[in-house]
Amino acid sequence: MLPKTAKSNSRWLALFLLPLLFLIYYIFDPASSPWMPQCVFHKLTGLNCMGCGAQRMLHALFHGDIPGAFEANAFLLCSLPLLAFLLFVELNRKRHPGLYKRIHSLPVVVATVILLSAWLIIRNLLGI
Repeated sequence: MLPKTAKSNSRWLALFLLPLLFLIYYIFDPASSPWMPQCVFHKLTGLNCMGCGAQRMLHALFHGDIPGAFEANAFLLCSLPLLAFLLFVELNRKRHPGLYKRIHSLPVVVATVILLSAWLIIRNLLGI
């Protein structure tokens, strides 16, 4: 458990970094920017990993281009409500310990691994 000052510093850092990341992904197009991170898995294998297209998806989403975001990474785009829920559960784990325990259970972890693996296989078989 982090000391109270470390928690406070973490929140301030998050409040600073999140808008900065939003601004970076809004301004710079990851598809054409030479300094944006590239996928090592894709470079080594030529295949798309589960997260390939995530940066392009964010850029398109921040510009209101939902079809472009869907084309870049459909799975991640459709998972955003779930990710928001998981963030809520994480931030409120002391208020809702039962929900936190259910979310951090083996069946949820196994289901997540199965879904991500299926997305990896499907997107490479279909070329999406």
